[in-house]
Amino acid sequence: MINTQTLARPYAKAAFEFASAAGTTASWSSMLNLAAVAVEVPEVDALLKDPRLTSESKVQAVVRLFGSDIDEAFRNFVLTLGENDRLDVLPTVRVLFEELKAEAEKTVDAQVETAFELGSEQLNTLAAALSKRLDRTVKVQQVVNPALIGGVVIRAGDVVVDGSVRGKLSQLAESLKS
Repeated sequence: MINTQTLARPYAKAAFEFASAAGTTASWSSMLNLAAVAVEVPEVDALLKDPRLTSESKVQAVVRLFGSDIDEAFRNFVLTLGENDRLDVLPTVRVLFEELKAEAEKTVDAQVETAFELGSEQLNTLAAALSKRLDRTVKVQQVVNPALIGGVVIRAGDVVVDGSVRGKLSQLAESLKS
């Protein structure tokens, strides 16, 4: 069976290239979000899996859900997905589109996991340091996890920095076992 990432990648790339050329990446992002959420609704998911319906009737039903919230180009994109029986990959297309958009805009979302709540000044300083290191604009989201004991764990894209006390204790335990 083919991976949904493999199926969705060409659609996401085509959508991003079209939206970039038209200067409408923000609106395409919101339309893809709407479409992805719509096809994940259990009733719509059941409709898309109904073997009694034709691809055309499934597409028309999905397009009717969007009403005037989508433009003609996006409607054509959904029609193309439907003709190829790929409406169910819309959530993956959205994720891949957002990754392409973040890459083009040189932004990254960073999750900062701390044992205690950080102040806004500390978060801003951390975001500035990450921006400099990663050469990207960093959007920081803080998560408080008392199990860390102290320190911080940062996840930004593929980069993970574990500066937590719990992480240091785990490293020490591993080195003592060796």
